[in-house]
Amino acid sequence: MATENPLHQFTIKRLIEIHIGGIDASYTNSALLMSIAVAFITAFVVLTTRRAALVPGRWQSVTEMFYEFVVDMVDRNAGHDARPYLPFVFTLFAFILCGNLLGLIPYSFTFTSHIIVTFALAITVFIGVTIIGIARHGFRFLSLFVPHGVPKVLLLLLVPIELLSYCIRPFTLSIRLFANMLAGHTMLVIFAGFVAALGIAGILPLAVDSALVLLELLVAVLQAYVFAILTCLYLADALHLH
Repeated sequence: MATENPLHQFTIKRLIEIHIGGIDASYTNSALLMSIAVAFITAFVVLTTRRAALVPGRWQSVTEMFYEFVVDMVDRNAGHDARPYLPFVFTLFAFILCGNLLGLIPYSFTFTSHIIVTFALAITVFIGVTIIGIARHGFRFLSLFVPHGVPKVLLLLLVPIELLSYCIRPFTLSIRLFANMLAGHTMLVIFAGFVAALGIAGILPLAVDSALVLLELLVAVLQAYVFAILTCLYLADALHLH
């Protein structure tokens, strides 16, 4: 029996053909899910806080807990000086988390499983924190690449290594999220194919697939958290030159 290609779920499909000056700017299934994620986050935050009360209700409490969680993340990892950038971290965390969770819905699409999406988010973080560091410290920002207390002879070796490790941040940040989403969803489809092919004998693959769904739920939350945490750490470097 032919089984479904497990990578077919990551295929980008054009929903509305748009071509501008030879550039394919078509509205795709990936763009649709991103739009849904943005609309859902915006609607949820607005609707649960538009009648904010001193004694919060159930949904207002959920939003406030989510907000306080991100505030604590920023304060612990980037310091109180990073508070002006809290809206960006909050938006980034919520967008990635929502995208990861939407991808778990059957017949949906996981836009965070595409390297172009995760790299766009990562390069935005990289350029942003670099601009913040230069704007705050000027040429002193370059001291970030000079380890303290190291003999000058070794600086010829260590400075290029530090510079390289800094420049590959957007790649490691994007690949981590992309790879986890891609691998997890691929495994789900593979085991689901075993269930369909084996029929009544597919009870074991079904049990494994059910466990994988729970694992993917955990990974979806964890990867959004890791992306936001690393953003805070990079921001801390830019602000404090650690």
